[in-house]
Amino acid sequence: MTSPASSRPLADIGVTGLAVMGANIARNLARHGHTVALHNRSAGRLDELLDKHGSEGTFIGARSIEDFVAALKRPRRALIMVQAGAATDAVIDQLAAAMEPGDIIIDGGNALYTDTQRREKTLRERGIHFVGAGISGGEEGALNGPSIMPGGSRESYESVGPLLESIAAIVDDTPCCTYIGPDGAGHYVKMVHNGIEYADMQLIGEAYQLMSGAAGLSAKDSAAVFAEWNKGVLESYLIEITADVLAHTDAATGQPLVDVVVDAAGQKGTGRWTVKSALDLGIPVTGIAEAVFARAVSGARELRTAAKELAGSPLAATVAEVFPGLTIETFVDDIHAALYASKVVAYAQGFDQLAAGSREYGWDLTLGDLATIWRGGCIIRAQFLGRIRDAYAANPELPSLLLDPYFRDAVESAAASWRRVVTVAAQLGVPVPGFSSALAYYDSVRADRLPAALIQGLRDYFGAHTYERIDKPGHFHTLWSGDRSEITI
Repeated sequence: MTSPASSRPLADIGVTGLAVMGANIARNLARHGHTVALHNRSAGRLDELLDKHGSEGTFIGARSIEDFVAALKRPRRALIMVQAGAATDAVIDQLAAAMEPGDIIIDGGNALYTDTQRREKTLRERGIHFVGAGISGGEEGALNGPSIMPGGSRESYESVGPLLESIAAIVDDTPCCTYIGPDGAGHYVKMVHNGIEYADMQLIGEAYQLMSGAAGLSAKDSAAVFAEWNKGVLESYLIEITADVLAHTDAATGQPLVDVVVDAAGQKGTGRWTVKSALDLGIPVTGIAEAVFARAVSGARELRTAAKELAGSPLAATVAEVFPGLTIETFVDDIHAALYASKVVAYAQGFDQLAAGSREYGWDLTLGDLATIWRGGCIIRAQFLGRIRDAYAANPELPSLLLDPYFRDAVESAAASWRRVVTVAAQLGVPVPGFSSALAYYDSVRADRLPAALIQGLRDYFGAHTYERIDKPGHFHTLWSGDRSEITI
């Protein structure tokens, strides 16, 4: 309900930007006993929220930024839930102009972490705290308990942390929210979370493509497989909803919905940001990169139409036709193993990037804490994350998840099936860039020798870039255009 202006209390926190995510976060806060100030650029959404949900708690509606700020307790805490980019900057400028030193602005959108670093620095110089909070869980999570990744000063977290923890998802009595680190750390972690999400969905998509195109299973039968998989080590939100989507029938045509949806996947940028950052850091996140590129290929409609006549393996063939000794049941089990092993690689790469980003920016991220808060609320929530938390609890300096005993055994036991799936897919012409790149990464990191030795020789030949030797220290160059003797650089 909205309190009369003459008697209403000051709000514990304010939310500006009342599209679905912002409205649901505001309702979540109110349901947990917090008085919430509300503001939206257009008053219609404010009125709609109060009309439909005003009875869920104590709300204070504000028609202007000035009234919105005036309705907040000191230190004022204002959560921005607007589109990332210029719109966020505009709201920040308006809020900062009406605020005082010690007040706190929280950006709950999917902001680029470098923007968050810039904003935090600018506002810090004015004495205002800025918190970049990654929020995952979609509309349902925002209302019923998301995973929240807040970055900023420790002092600001002491003020906003209890509020955010109160509305976060709870797993094993632990809120899926914790202090991440300074300046852009929260949004960086959310960015990599989304990158991992890209990889996870791509791998699930490839598993379905193999079931449908190679094993010949119907969407309904594939749904049953995913529902069964959700009872074991692959248990996760994404596997659960995959079963739901595949089981859904289109009302207009009577066909499985998945068969009438255009096969071009959209993206909003966080996956690309993740890959760009990984490239800058020199961290191979091949699983995430392949997922981003796969979406780009899916959207290249004209190219795909023009390329349909290209020669190659028969895209319509099935496992039974080409590999008569391989039963459908065995092949589906192989897909399960390949999906799990590839998932381990994708998460290992994502956590490698988080560690590298932490070193680069001095954030001191605690990787086990991230796995802990991702166990509930967020899109990649899964049983699997408990294993990752345990891995970092056992060894906080773990060089890679692939070296944790549990994950090492899991991947090694899946290797034969994983290789068989990639081989079958290649023979049948079924694209599995996620599965195959994950396997290539796994083989690369465990290889005794890589072709990089030849690459270094080539670089030295045409550009005198030098090379190192395995038998003595230093940097060397061969006089390729001279007598081909070696010199020390």
